[in-house]
Amino acid sequence: MPISNAEWEIMRVVWAQEQTTSGEILTVLSQKTDWTVSTVKTMLKRLVDKGYLTTVKSGKSFIYSACLTEEDAQNEQADELFAKFCQRKHRAILEHLLDSTPMTMADIDALQALLLTKKASAVDEVPCNCTPGQCRCKEHVEVSA
Repeated sequence: MPISNAEWEIMRVVWAQEQTTSGEILTVLSQKTDWTVSTVKTMLKRLVDKGYLTTVKSGKSFIYSACLTEEDAQNEQADELFAKFCQRKHRAILEHLLDSTPMTMADIDALQALLLTKKASAVDEVPCNCTPGQCRCKEHVEVSA
């Protein structure tokens, strides 16, 4: 189940802290939001209900921990994003991301190595994965006689 941008802010604190309380989350996020304790607690409850967080009672407070890693959550979100677009447009999205993302030489080397391994599974043409009527790929354009 997707999470909102606000919920992402909370998850980022939980991943950074590994285990945290609503008060600690509020302290961190007060640097960039004007959220109240009740706002944070509401979002924490939603994240627990969605299965992103687990909670353990400790005295009068609750300690929150992530149920999945930040990398797994990022991959889920990226998969959901890319599923919204025709596969034939994924390269353009990747080009945009590469162009707008600051990178070290080590980052560039790692991406180049990944691209080299992708050569073994390269296809002649990326297939369209859209439902007819959702894009203008030639597979979906009726040929009139």
